[in-house]
Amino acid sequence: MAGGRRQAPPREEVLAAAMEMIAERGLEQLTMAALGREVGMSSGHLVYYFHSKDELLLQTLEWSEGRLGAARSRLLTRPAPARERLDAYVDLYVPDGHRDPHWTLWLEVWNRSQNADDDARERQAAIEGAWHRDLVALLAEGVSRGEFRRVDPDRYAARLRALLDGLSIHVAIGLRGTDRPQVLAHAREFLDETLLADA
Repeated sequence: MAGGRRQAPPREEVLAAAMEMIAERGLEQLTMAALGREVGMSSGHLVYYFHSKDELLLQTLEWSEGRLGAARSRLLTRPAPARERLDAYVDLYVPDGHRDPHWTLWLEVWNRSQNADDDARERQAAIEGAWHRDLVALLAEGVSRGEFRRVDPDRYAARLRALLDGLSIHVAIGLRGTDRPQVLAHAREFLDETLLADA
């Protein structure tokens, strides 16, 4: 390499390293300096590429959401009853447990969004919109096939996601008495009571 200079690692490598640091050490340990050491870059170079820690966090969340979106697409397009795929959607939505790295990052980005600019807010809305659109399509399919009651898919999706968000936050922050199995049981009971066509 000319002049002995080391090339910057690809953007995805930096974002993956940031996510791994959150998973292993917690969000509070993710600093530009620490991440720079992890990927062999100076904190100055990271600031040059990402401009701010807020932008680094948002890009890391977008990268993580891209991976979740691909997994969600695989789950929702497989040949299976709508209810089975809806359970898979819920399972993917709910955090793995206390300090789930994706949810930890999601909470931090939303907390910082109080002072975010319009571009950042639109990008966050795009993340939420993808989850919402996929759920609406699945609910509409289930209704059309007679698997689900005749609900308004958009309104039902908004309410279901609000329920999942609230319960998921409890899991992610480690609220005593609220773990992943309990949350999944609550969600499935709610779906049984409000959505099944023969309920």
